[in-house]
Amino acid sequence: MTNAPPDLLGAIVAATQSRVEAAIAGEPRAALERRAMARTPNGAGFTARLSRPDTVNIIAECKRRSPSRGVLRSAYDPVAIAAAYERAGAAAISVLTEPGFFDGSLLQLVAVRDAVTIPVLRKDFMVHEYQLLEARAAGADAILLIVSALSDADLRRLLDDARSLGLAALVEVHDLEECDRALGAGASLIGVNNRNLRTLDVDLDASRVIAARIPKGVIGISESGLKTPADLAAMKALGYQAFLMGERFMVDPDPGAALAGLLRSLDTPLAHRSPGEGGA
Repeated sequence: MTNAPPDLLGAIVAATQSRVEAAIAGEPRAALERRAMARTPNGAGFTARLSRPDTVNIIAECKRRSPSRGVLRSAYDPVAIAAAYERAGAAAISVLTEPGFFDGSLLQLVAVRDAVTIPVLRKDFMVHEYQLLEARAAGADAILLIVSALSDADLRRLLDDARSLGLAALVEVHDLEECDRALGAGASLIGVNNRNLRTLDVDLDASRVIAARIPKGVIGISESGLKTPADLAAMKALGYQAFLMGERFMVDPDPGAALAGLLRSLDTPLAHRSPGEGGA
């Protein structure tokens, strides 16, 4: 296991802020906006697929490495993995684009977008509107906003900016206070991360405690630490409509087969896809 800093989240956010500054210096905002406007994200489609009542809606994740476990997959081919996820019945694909701690990149997101028709989430540590434009330009339909990494003002601003760009925003929380902040900012997609990003400890009680706080009309997504059909069944019984899963599949020799097997074990029909469903 990789030794984590005392405050991993703080370290990642600081690195992200420096990376954004470098990106802005490398490509002025006006040029990035032109690239972003050439895409048509399907944020509404992302939201719709997570709220389907007749299936287990899994956001299947592509990531090479995690700070808690190190390299998960040395032979990492996100395009092949994402295509296999889609065939297996994933509701959406999550692509880690953070480079320093997860070995991700926006180029991986671009390649995945071109390979699948279902919605794609840019999973990163979003601290600046420039990153939202990057996400749209790369073909993302949705972005992640982590409440513990943002002030209330920044959270609300980035939520509004994402919506204006046609991107869905999955707002991630870890406790009841953060859930209240997310709801106060107007979040309609609440992701409950069972992993504490500061300590890396995993506890499914996070989802159990927060479930009752998520109001009707807001889609709840349980994230991290989910491994078995029983885990998913228990979370679905609490009202969660979707699940984000990554390491469970990344350490399997065949991630797509692992997802398909999990869905079969739940006696859940695979997702029915139509050619236009996903995003540009």
